[in-house]
Amino acid sequence: MTSPALATIGDNSTHLWGMTNAERVRRISQAQGFDEQGPTIILAHLDYAFDPMWTTYLKSRPGTVVTRNGRPVLAHVGEVEANEAAALMIAGRPLPGLKVIEAEDEAGILNEVLRKRERPFMEPLTPATVPAIERLSYKGAYKGVTDVLTKYLWPEWAFRLTQLSARIGISPNGITAIGSVLCIMATVAFWYGWFWTGLATGLVFMVLDTVDGKLARCTITSSKLGNAWDHGVDLVHPPFWWWAWAAGCAPYGRALSDEMFWIVIGTMLFGYVAQRLIEGAFIVRFGMHIHVWQKFDSDFRLVTARRNPNMVILLAGLLIGRPDWGIIGVAAWTAISLVVHLVRLLQAMAVKRAGVAMVSWLA
Repeated sequence: MTSPALATIGDNSTHLWGMTNAERVRRISQAQGFDEQGPTIILAHLDYAFDPMWTTYLKSRPGTVVTRNGRPVLAHVGEVEANEAAALMIAGRPLPGLKVIEAEDEAGILNEVLRKRERPFMEPLTPATVPAIERLSYKGAYKGVTDVLTKYLWPEWAFRLTQLSARIGISPNGITAIGSVLCIMATVAFWYGWFWTGLATGLVFMVLDTVDGKLARCTITSSKLGNAWDHGVDLVHPPFWWWAWAAGCAPYGRALSDEMFWIVIGTMLFGYVAQRLIEGAFIVRFGMHIHVWQKFDSDFRLVTARRNPNMVILLAGLLIGRPDWGIIGVAAWTAISLVVHLVRLLQAMAVKRAGVAMVSWLA
């Protein structure tokens, strides 16, 4: 099926995330696979900034216009009607014969990826509205079920760093590169028992691990390389951190016995790999992530034995001068989390065998 084209009308010199609105729309067009020419065209009014979800939504809906406070902002029209529609949009007049969607409608639109209704932003773009729009844009990129630190502690820090990175022109891959160096430095610090140094370095890395993805989404600069690099680092480094922490307990003065060391390492490695396999199996069998099935699963994702919650356990142990207890606690929590994931997978299989539809509670 031929894709429509995406074109801009009007002009706007106001910068958003370090770029003009015309450049932002161009990046959206490229990222979403719009054709340079097509049998239909989506017209985008540069007086407004909008969530990229709107163009994704309109792509398959010719004959539709999205308005903000009665003014047409996005319109999917035929190529023949494009000039007339553009003139009406510039004048702020209605487009006759098109289905109208009001951007301010609280009902929102269906996010077909997350299978839930959302109300994407669409706001007049002026120098005065830039801070609010950037916050809305950032919030739009901060979707999904995640851990307690990423959800409640990181957002404001990461937002400010994302703004700064966009202003000075650091790319998402540049942030990932800085984070990768810090990740290695934290590993070395843990190995030598420099736990406070490692935690401080790791904290900066963990925040940057949020920034690179949000910067890519906000500036429309996601790439296959960046995505693979970011997710590759996320996937590989946690076991090395836990191993280094366990080894670092000896130079710190709280060495684990040989037997306890290997119990801890074996439990963490097995639990880490097994949980990832269970998550993958759940996606394959049921077409959704295990953490979006029921509300319990989303709530448990806040504290499940992933890197960030585990770091809280390690910090608690270090605060009382017992990093060895901290790593033992991580191993125990990894085992408990593995059991929870396995039980949820078996319960989901039983539900499907009973003929009950598997639907995310977020749908």
